[in-house]
Amino acid sequence: MHSSHPIALGTAGWSLPKVHAAHFPEAGSHLERYAQLFSAVEINTSFYRPHRVTTYARWAAAVPDGFRFAVKVPRTITHARRLVGTDEALDRFLAEVAGLGPKLGPLLLQLPPSLAFDPASAAPFLAGFRRAFPGDVVCEPRHATWFAQDVDQRLSDLAIARVAADPAPVRGAGTPGGWPDLIYYRLHGSPRMYHSAYEPPILTRMAERLHQHRALGRRAWCIFDNTAEFAAVGNALEMLALATERAVITAR
Repeated sequence: MHSSHPIALGTAGWSLPKVHAAHFPEAGSHLERYAQLFSAVEINTSFYRPHRVTTYARWAAAVPDGFRFAVKVPRTITHARRLVGTDEALDRFLAEVAGLGPKLGPLLLQLPPSLAFDPASAAPFLAGFRRAFPGDVVCEPRHATWFAQDVDQRLSDLAIARVAADPAPVRGAGTPGGWPDLIYYRLHGSPRMYHSAYEPPILTRMAERLHQHRALGRRAWCIFDNTAEFAAVGNALEMLALATERAVITAR
């Protein structure tokens, strides 16, 4: 990425639906073709299963220098163990994603909707996560207790950004929080989550928000996760055009 405070734009995964294939170069793997237009991608498969360090290294080798991968933290940590007794699993995950080298972007910690903020478990986990990993961390809580001012301050103190999610599962979840230097939008599709495409007026408003964040010197990510009916790539292409008009994104 070539600007001092770029916007990282992409989708969850790098599948290229046939309906949008003509927008991308013909040669190369899906990832290679994807990375010629978009500057970032979110790896969600890591939530369900581990990947070898050599697999991450191969993905990193397939993309340009400015490209970044966000990687979702495994569900064994967030959902099965609910942030307790996770040291071994976290160390294993961090060793795997190290294969991305300098192309590793934020690690995404998506929490289950039923997981309330409990200082006895969340505080030591978050502090330990930050000690183990000095890079960018973004957290997507989905229980209302995580949106209190003291929790937001705790995240900020640890340099952990809180995801702005659409649709917002609880009040406050639609706006960025936590550490203010990093902004991370996850757009899941609305009104039908994971399925609906976003209409042009919504994308225009989002492009304006991204422009405002850049003007304030913040780094920002915008990831489309409405992949169930292939809307994500179309919306990301529309956002790329809108944001390029505003000189927010350096397009390749």
